[in-house]
Amino acid sequence: MDKKLAKKIILESLATGGDYAEIFVEDKVSNVIRRVGEQIEDINASHLYGAAIRILKENAEVYGYTNDMSEEGLLKLARKLRSAYHSEVLIHDFEFTDTKVDAHTKFNVLSKNIPNSKKLGYLETCTKTIQAYSPKIVQAIANFTDETQEVTIANSNGVYKTDIRNHQRVSASAVASDGTQMEQGFNSYGGNFDISHFEKFDFVAFANQIAQAAVETLLADDMVGGVYDVVIHNAFGGVIFHEACGHALEATSVAKGMSVFCGKLGEKIAADCVTAIDDGTIPNEWGSENIDDEGNPTRRNVLIENGILKSYMVDMKNGRRMNATPTGSTRRESYRFSPTSRMTNTYIANGQSTPEEIIASTKYGLFAKTMSGGSVNPATGEYNFSVGEAFMIEDGKLTKRVKGATLIGNGKDTIMNIDMVANNQSFGYGMCGSASGSIPTCVGQPTIRVKQMTVGGNGGNK
Repeated sequence: MDKKLAKKIILESLATGGDYAEIFVEDKVSNVIRRVGEQIEDINASHLYGAAIRILKENAEVYGYTNDMSEEGLLKLARKLRSAYHSEVLIHDFEFTDTKVDAHTKFNVLSKNIPNSKKLGYLETCTKTIQAYSPKIVQAIANFTDETQEVTIANSNGVYKTDIRNHQRVSASAVASDGTQMEQGFNSYGGNFDISHFEKFDFVAFANQIAQAAVETLLADDMVGGVYDVVIHNAFGGVIFHEACGHALEATSVAKGMSVFCGKLGEKIAADCVTAIDDGTIPNEWGSENIDDEGNPTRRNVLIENGILKSYMVDMKNGRRMNATPTGSTRRESYRFSPTSRMTNTYIANGQSTPEEIIASTKYGLFAKTMSGGSVNPATGEYNFSVGEAFMIEDGKLTKRVKGATLIGNGKDTIMNIDMVANNQSFGYGMCGSASGSIPTCVGQPTIRVKQMTVGGNGGNK
């Protein structure tokens, strides 16, 4: 959409007294390929094209969208939405301001232009490697998902910006069985990057680790529930912070008074060894973008520094309620969703210890090597997460493998009880669902130790 038409639509939207209007135009091509064993089970492609208009007046919002991209269709939507307001015109004119945007994500070839045969080759490597690992493997699944999203964002603050997002992700799972029980291994790798990143990725090692997790968990003892010191490994271990604390630091919750961290800026909310960051500027990372979905440059936002709450993640609408400046954190799944504050790449920063030191200093506890799914109440921070791979720690050493462990707790208590943080921070890749739909986000952390966590398990109950 050119600037002339964008300005016309925005001014039409403001003709009944709105104090802000924006248009979000999206053209997105998505693909999903699924391979099960030796078979290609599914290949799906979709093309989403349309625009959304949002009009604000103080804390009120009206929002609508259309895939009628003609000038008349867009003006019709603007007139329908503006009918929600009935007051004098506040903005009679404005000009777009050209501002340079730092390129955190760069691509040579977009995913939509890559042939499926290349993507299928990666999936074949995954499933064949998993199947060859052990006779106990009964199922191997691999998925390639990608989307190329081109957006134009224009608003009455003078913003007119375009961006391209090129998300690609490979995920794989293995199911192992000994004839009486079944266990699963899973992992994924992705980014907002060029497909050349996959050419440097070791899919064989990736698939073998998944198969190993499934097979070896078959031999594990059931976890005995209790209260333990828990060492949570890096990468996807950060899902606990993401779910139990990260969502509570989004203005989506804070502005409504539905967060346990409301009104606590400048206060101690975590242990001294905890620094947590949301950073949408990491080059070509899964959750990174050049601009957010309000056209603001993405930023590196320090949320917690040495245990002190420093900032929230803020969008424009909720920022008005909070008297806070937007932080480049506004995101949405597509033009069909009104935007709000969301995480990008959220992680606990590196500490001073090594993973080996943390294990060696733990007398008796649980080592949660990988995390699985779970649930959380964002208003209270109470969570329940399943552990994928786990081992007992005895006298500073990893001993027997256990299965069926569940971590139960409260986010605000957990981050206060972290007493050791390692120096091996890395990321895990997932899709985060919230008020503005499902978006790519990274979770991350180094290996950490949490004192006296409640761990659920069925061991000893049979």
